[in-house]
Parts: sequence; C-alpha cells; structure tokens
Amino acid sequence: MDFQSLITVAPWTFITQICNLFIQAYLFKRFLFKPIQNIIRQRQEQVNKIYDDAAEAQKSAEADKAAYEKLLADARGEAAELVRTATATAQQRGEEIVRQAKQEAGHLKEKAEAEIAQERKKARNEVKNEISGIAMEIASKVVEREINEKDHRDLVEEFIEKMGEKA
Repeated sequence: MDFQSLITVAPWTFITQICNLFIQAYLFKRFLFKPIQNIIRQRQEQVNKIYDDAAEAQKSAEADKAAYEKLLADARGEAAELVRTATATAQQRGEEIVRQAKQEAGHLKEKAEAEIAQERKKARNEVKNEISGIAMEIASKVVEREINEKDHRDLVEEFIEKMGEKA
C-alpha cells in the first residue's frame, strides 16, 4: 500500500502545486520573458537601423557614382573640346604660316625680278655705251682717213669681233 499513496491525488497538494505553478509562471514572465523580449526588441531595432543605414549608404554611394560619372563625362567632353580647339588653332596657325611664307616668297620673287630687270637695263646701257664708244671710235677713224671698201669691211669685222668679245 505504500505504492498507492504515491498515485493518489491529494486535493491540498494539488491546489498548492497549481498555485506554485501560477506563481512560477508570473515570476518567469515578469523577470525572464519581459527582459528577454526587451533585449530581442532592442536588437531587432539595431538590426533594422543597420539595414536602414546600409540602404541609405547604398543610395548615397549610387548618387556619388552618378555624380562621378557625370563629372567624368564632363571632363571627357572638355578634353575633347580642348583637343578640337588646339587642332583648329594649330591648323589656322599652319595656314597663316603658309600664307606668310607664300607672301614672303612672292615679295622675294618680285624683288628678284626687279633686280634682274635693273641688271638687264644696266647691261643694256653698258652695251649701248660700249657700242656708242666703238661707233665713235669708228667714226673718228673714218673721219681721220678716207675709207675705201676694203677698209670699211675691216672696220665692220673689227667692230663685230669687239662686240663678240664683250658679249
């Protein structure tokens, strides 16, 4: 019978155990579950804040990337414009140098042609002076002596020889 006392239900023991269970449940809820739930809620808030910060940082990074790409595109555009400007300037300068060189060559050519014309004129004047001198010599020789046909031919041949030597 000893075993039977273990299996029987004693009403006061049952009521005390139930009250004990309610007291333990209240104490667990009050001192264990609420602090744990507060800690879990705080951690959840921290995790949500970290996710929000990460999303904001990603948006900021994307905005910075877009700004950087815009700046890079602008820099490339400026570089291309500088190259076009430099090319156009160099081409204009080259054309100006060629034009100046042509003008200078034209001036030099005109100057050379003027000098050549002046030298020709000078040479003609010298030839005229020599011819005049020779003609004067011939005339003086003719005047000095009476010329016959043979002397006249000799004088003409001598005149032609002198002209050939001086030319």
